[in-house]
Amino acid sequence: MSPRPRKVSDEQVFAATHRATNRLAPSELTLAEIAKEAGVTAGALAQRFGSKRLLLLALARGAAESTGGFIAELKAAHKSPLAAVVAYAECMAQLAQSPAALARNLAYLQIDLADPDFREQLAVQARATRAGLEDLLGSAVSAGELKRGTDVVTLARTVEAMVNGSLMTWAFYHDGPAERWIRDDVNAVLAPYRTKPRTAKGR
Repeated sequence: MSPRPRKVSDEQVFAATHRATNRLAPSELTLAEIAKEAGVTAGALAQRFGSKRLLLLALARGAAESTGGFIAELKAAHKSPLAAVVAYAECMAQLAQSPAALARNLAYLQIDLADPDFREQLAVQARATRAGLEDLLGSAVSAGELKRGTDVVTLARTVEAMVNGSLMTWAFYHDGPAERWIRDDVNAVLAPYRTKPRTAKGR
């Protein structure tokens, strides 16, 4: 008599799906591979989610809905709002642990752009990211880290565009880890807006 398949939460399935997408291209990803990663049967996943596409769509929806909370967590974890901005950029570097890994992520992005249902979730995630960056940069102005009068709306858009572009240029050059490459780029973008560091009197 075979053991009953163990039950896993949706969150555990999503985590397993994320791990599977990190090592498999869309053409290689199957419900069977996801089920193997999650420790359940493909039939159980099909019964719960309906299909691989619907499972990936549920994962995309969860990512979109959690983006605002993710950036808020970064803000809470760093005393400096600008440090939180840099931490966000470093987190994005996880998409490019290698040129091959970035290529896989770009293949999934192609689905996000081509499929209207995925595209909708991508737009939600992008808007939440932009709003989160605007909040962090606004807090940096209030904290005296950025110059008064800094246009945080435009700067947030610039940072967002730079991070995405930096991923691509890192793949072109492949000079050191992507995390360092993107951190250097975001610091270069922020540099003209930073206030001068305070020095002790008499120095």
